[in-house]
Amino acid sequence: MVRKYNFSAGPSTLPLSVLQELQRTLVEHNGAGLSLIEASHRSKEYEAVHNSAISLFRELLAVPRTHEILLLGGGATLQFAMVPLNFLLSGSSCDLAHSGAWARKALEDARKVGSVRLAFDGSASSFMTLPTRQELSLDPDAAYFHLTSNETIGGVQWKEFPDTGAVPIVADMSSDIMSRPISFDRFGLIYAGAQKNLGPAGVTVVIIRKDMLDRCPDTLPAYLSYKVHAESNSLYNTPPVFSINAMRLVLQWVKEEGGLAECDRRAHSKSATLYDAIEGSDGFYRNPVDPRCRSTMNVVFRLPTEELEKRFVSEATAAGLDGLKGHRSVGGCRASIYNAMPTEGVAALAEFMSDFASKHRQ
Repeated sequence: MVRKYNFSAGPSTLPLSVLQELQRTLVEHNGAGLSLIEASHRSKEYEAVHNSAISLFRELLAVPRTHEILLLGGGATLQFAMVPLNFLLSGSSCDLAHSGAWARKALEDARKVGSVRLAFDGSASSFMTLPTRQELSLDPDAAYFHLTSNETIGGVQWKEFPDTGAVPIVADMSSDIMSRPISFDRFGLIYAGAQKNLGPAGVTVVIIRKDMLDRCPDTLPAYLSYKVHAESNSLYNTPPVFSINAMRLVLQWVKEEGGLAECDRRAHSKSATLYDAIEGSDGFYRNPVDPRCRSTMNVVFRLPTEELEKRFVSEATAAGLDGLKGHRSVGGCRASIYNAMPTEGVAALAEFMSDFASKHRQ
């Protein structure tokens, strides 16, 4: 089998060694006489996997003991509702930075629960930039401030997180978690769907500051309460055991590769390769994002015409470079270069871009 380089935004590429280990242990997990996906989630076999995944996550991200790590279902999309249901209580309001398509979804669901105030609205720039701290309009009495750390569709990324004082930051980090070190001082809650940097779809990681759990109302249905999940070590109901085991293997791979410092170095190196290819194309390729907030995870670009973009995607796919079509809402092209995308794949794409431009430049 000749594996393609998968530039899809998610579900995204996984380390080959992880896929091979999942294949090897699918029928029988570590001599247990059965597959992990048919073992009880209360069994010692799964308990070891579950706790190991949480422990690796805490170690790699240096999550302090002031924060709990939860493993939930429902994707980041469920978090768009869970966050306001737990923290946007009657009479309060929250702030939100509207930075693009995923922030919009969080905004729409939060408004169904309570009062939301825009601390930043990127629509004037077609969501191609992010605010400086001085440009943010923050309410010191807000229940929380929500941001999307990386917009996979628009290709913008927060390089630094604002100081919001006593207001906790709630962050959707689905598409750049585990790609760089972060400090937890300002975060009340971070959530991330797994299917980009952490593993296959099916599990969502929530990192929540323990004092935030005291705010969760007892009137919520059980599954929608962070407090319920924290009290049961994320075993209130049957967890997505396969996805959690796969994430454990991905985290182990990250550790063996050098941890977050190495992930951060590679992310900057790989994204620089593609941004240099764009900037060096004499205008054939164009990245519309403000250079100070260009994503290291999702590199978006346009070609001179939509017809050329279609041809680019078609020929790239034939050359083994898959998943380069931009999101249907914005068009263009997009290369998602998460941790598991090898440097060789990015180099192959840059070379293809150069060759394609030389053939089709007018």
